[in-house]
Amino acid sequence: SMNKVKAIFISHEHTDHIKAIPVLAEKHELAVYITKNTLQKAGIKLKKKHARNLIAYESVLIGGLVVTAFPKQHDAIDPHSFIISYNNITIGVFTDIGASCDHVVKHFGQCHAAFLETNYDETLLETGRYPVHLKNRIRNGNGHLSNTQALDLFTKHRPPFMTHLFLSHLSKENNRPELVKKLFDEQAEGVEIVVASRYEATAVYTIQHPALPGLVNKIPTASMRMKQMSLF
Repeated sequence: SMNKVKAIFISHEHTDHIKAIPVLAEKHELAVYITKNTLQKAGIKLKKKHARNLIAYESVLIGGLVVTAFPKQHDAIDPHSFIISYNNITIGVFTDIGASCDHVVKHFGQCHAAFLETNYDETLLETGRYPVHLKNRIRNGNGHLSNTQALDLFTKHRPPFMTHLFLSHLSKENNRPELVKKLFDEQAEGVEIVVASRYEATAVYTIQHPALPGLVNKIPTASMRMKQMSLF
């Protein structure tokens, strides 16, 4: 329900991320957090009452959630990703990323759970029907993370308290859910690996704070309290 939405955070200005923002903000009276450069480049008009300046590493409090933006590498004017924290639990959103820069590595290491881009398989991209210029845009370090690049970030920089990893932003043309799931399962070491489908909503998951064992089955998964965070 849009009645539950309190704010919108803009990662970058690509059309598929921003086209509906002015209408949503006006219809539902939502705050829109966006960097000045992104707003200027985006070419959208936001009313002053809706626009909020987004600044890297300046945390924003929305209800009980603390949202913090950080820079990333992507082919946009001022791209950012986010971590969301609640009662010492941190969830990361790592999508539309061209490479695992220091900002990404630092924040990935803070996450109890994360949405991580696994956009393409290198072989499927190379042998697929995309034109060469688009293939190069995807894999040039400012486009998207491949399965193996994402796996390298996961195996080298995941914290010991990470419990869930949601493989996200899979290309319809250049990836296969079963392929990337198998790749990550082999290196999971107890982390639950979930492929976020492009066709249906992902189930609700409850992220349990490691300091509170045994509570996960006692609290409804739709709630966010007692040092747990539920993901939709």
